[in-house]
Amino acid sequence: MKQNVPVAKGQVYEIAIESLGNSGEGVGRYEGFTVFVPFALPGELISARITLVKKNYAVGTLVDILEPSPHRIEPVCPVYGTCGGCTLQHVTYEEQLRLKTQKVRDIMERIGKTDPDLVQPALGPKQPWHYRNKMQIPVGWGVDSATKLKGETGKTQAKVANELKPVLGFYAMGSHDIVPCTNCAIQNDGNNQIATVCERLIRETGLIPYNEVTGEGVIRHIIGRIGENGWMVIIVSTAKTLPQADYWISEIRKNLPQVTSIVLNHNPRKTNVIMGRDCTLLWGDETISDTIDDLKFRLSPHSFFQVNPEQTLVLYKKALEFANLTGEETVIDAYCGTGTISLFLAKQAKHVIGIEIVEPAIVDAKANAKRNGITNVEFIAADAAKEMPNLVKRGVKADVVVFDPIRAGCKEEVLKAAATMKPKHMVYVSCNPASMARDICVLRELGYEVQTVQPVDMFPMTAHVEAVALITRVED
Repeated sequence: MKQNVPVAKGQVYEIAIESLGNSGEGVGRYEGFTVFVPFALPGELISARITLVKKNYAVGTLVDILEPSPHRIEPVCPVYGTCGGCTLQHVTYEEQLRLKTQKVRDIMERIGKTDPDLVQPALGPKQPWHYRNKMQIPVGWGVDSATKLKGETGKTQAKVANELKPVLGFYAMGSHDIVPCTNCAIQNDGNNQIATVCERLIRETGLIPYNEVTGEGVIRHIIGRIGENGWMVIIVSTAKTLPQADYWISEIRKNLPQVTSIVLNHNPRKTNVIMGRDCTLLWGDETISDTIDDLKFRLSPHSFFQVNPEQTLVLYKKALEFANLTGEETVIDAYCGTGTISLFLAKQAKHVIGIEIVEPAIVDAKANAKRNGITNVEFIAADAAKEMPNLVKRGVKADVVVFDPIRAGCKEEVLKAAATMKPKHMVYVSCNPASMARDICVLRELGYEVQTVQPVDMFPMTAHVEAVALITRVED
């Protein structure tokens, strides 16, 4: 039966908000019809102007809050609501954790066909601000400058562009227009310092920001990485050499003495991918170092590393707790990345096998194992969907299998091969609880059942939430 659409584009309606959507938007209903309203909160009565109408839902913009939530607060960031980086600064952090817990419970019940009471309250950090140790900030003209440029043509446009100043900032919500900001409240303050200095240097050296549409311009992004004993600055450019490189180096060293590595990354392609393949060391060390608990990691410009160190340790300790190792187990880490979880497991297991399709990540994983003196782990560069069945054919048995896949979740071949090994239990680390819930349904058909799910808030002030699930074999 065709659903009646009771709302019209451009009209304003009163809507009671019932829940939070995947991107942190309020979800309500008007005459039974679903309406998504960014920045509205569960429990609020609001008025919204409809901006988009589809067959099964509509999207609106918040016009007025008629009955506010008691958890609503004033955002601390001056560009909040324009910048697309955060979506939950307008709600207390305690309520953020409750909403994220409820989000995982709803997903596990609806998709995973699991008792929602098995989901524990989300674990958050002591301090939910300034947690990001990695910054990838685009360079452009800014929203106001871009608007001025669009309004001019020919010589007049060139004159206007000459008077404008490049900015560093973050993409506006739903677009690639740049909102100027070098003081982000969720970035480590070191990254904000890097952004401030680099913005000044771009202006002083007259470098032109990259234009995604035309492919013209030089500077694309500034990347900051904050390590335990040093900072790395990565300048992403369309050019193989950095104009006035000596001036950049001297100014960064003078103003940011914590920087131990300055790198030029060459990305000439017309793409949204931030970094190119080739890097040139301009000054300092090729890597910086960081730690998770007592494990040391060396980070190159391309190395993957979790951006929230405090919560990474919370996440990994929970995975280790669920693994319940005694020192006699063989463990398979089916999506091991650079080996961070594998090395944690290896401290308490007899033997760990890490599998990862990205070969440079396996190179990093082996180097990380050697650096930490861990010898009871092996890393295999392969597609887990092919390698896991190969291990089964070779008669490899696992007492515990750990999954930490990308957002799309595990391939079914991986889940079936893991179940064939009949491990006592599995530990599923997920950055997307929805795909985890789907995979849990597959594992249920293969003789496994979820015992508990622990959400972990890795990204405060955003709608994202990670989770760790303990899945055990049902005895025959």
